[in-house]
Amino acid sequence: MDYSLPDCDVTVLEPPGGTPVNPRDAAEHAVENPHGSRLEELVSPDETVAIVVTDVTRATPDDVLLDVLLGELGDAGVGREQVVVVLGLGLHRPMTYAEISDALGEHAALAENHDANAAVEVGRVTSPSGDEVLIELNPTVADADRVLSTGMVEPHQYAGFSGGAKTVAIGAGGESLIRHTHGPELLSQAGVRLGRIDDNPFRELLDRAGDRIGLDFCLNVTHGPQGILGARAGHHRDVVADLAETAKEALSVPVEREYDAVVAGVPEAKAANLYQATRAATYVVLGDRNPLRSDGRVVVPAELPEGAGEGKGERRFYDRLAGATDPTSLYDEMRTGYEPGAQRAFVVARALRDHDVFVAGSKRPEVVEDCLMHARGSVEDAVEPGSNVLVVPNALDMLLVSPS
Repeated sequence: MDYSLPDCDVTVLEPPGGTPVNPRDAAEHAVENPHGSRLEELVSPDETVAIVVTDVTRATPDDVLLDVLLGELGDAGVGREQVVVVLGLGLHRPMTYAEISDALGEHAALAENHDANAAVEVGRVTSPSGDEVLIELNPTVADADRVLSTGMVEPHQYAGFSGGAKTVAIGAGGESLIRHTHGPELLSQAGVRLGRIDDNPFRELLDRAGDRIGLDFCLNVTHGPQGILGARAGHHRDVVADLAETAKEALSVPVEREYDAVVAGVPEAKAANLYQATRAATYVVLGDRNPLRSDGRVVVPAELPEGAGEGKGERRFYDRLAGATDPTSLYDEMRTGYEPGAQRAFVVARALRDHDVFVAGSKRPEVVEDCLMHARGSVEDAVEPGSNVLVVPNALDMLLVSPS
């Protein structure tokens, strides 16, 4: 979305970045040099394989990663007819045939949408706080002899970084784990934060769930503004730890001063609906370094063709925000609990207690206004003249940190 703020003092942040790599070359090198055993050493020719891939909300090169994994499986004697690809939707809407074809290319025929309502119990896992949590899993994945996954290791509000076991445990899981991991008790813990995987109870519970499910092998990438920056394969914990370090080096930017407004951009995949687009605001306000003054505002340019979103989680998000009178009351109410998917409303309410959020250029301004936020036709309309403005071109692709 193009805009100009000539009457403002504007600072544009750029992350350090990194050296982009060819995704296929990086993926092939990763599977040849994995954390742990090579894939061909893990599978047998007579076994069935489920590969869980990311959905349309993440810009993962799943066509390339899937092609590499299928090539490895073929070398191990596992034919295509023994493989099913499960789209890790969590509580998001199903992907359309066109989206599946665009994401997976020639391998689209192998794919099926995950349905969280059809998930089956596969065991229990102990959370870091000592609670026993039910683990439910997509039946196709549960029935497979081997479980593989792709993933994008990028900054995540709760897990620190996404990827690893999250693709399977949440993407192909049922509501029980989503309810526990995204509930107010866990999200309120100090270690649950953007950009942190060590001593993060949310991340640890996902990793334990991945172990319990039996995630045999994952192939993940990380990215920066320049493109894909690396790929790693093998054991899910090591893969996330490795790529998270690459991402931190590429995306961390120290912020010294405070600003009247932050224009927080989102990639196209996240600008499709309000549920996803609000990540830009919460990543800015609730990250390591909030760059706003006490009454500063966040401006998110996003067209929102899907409105609030079309999945079960997105509908719950909308219902919570649209049914509230103010952010503080909603936050206090939701601290006692909420249904899976509504956690984004809880986190948005937490941010809105301190800062207004403006969505610029939306095709669904009524949805924005329903959800305790402000709709404006353009970025210029959302920023007061004379403001000190920080522009974060992609708030999901940058870690704002305190000066060392």
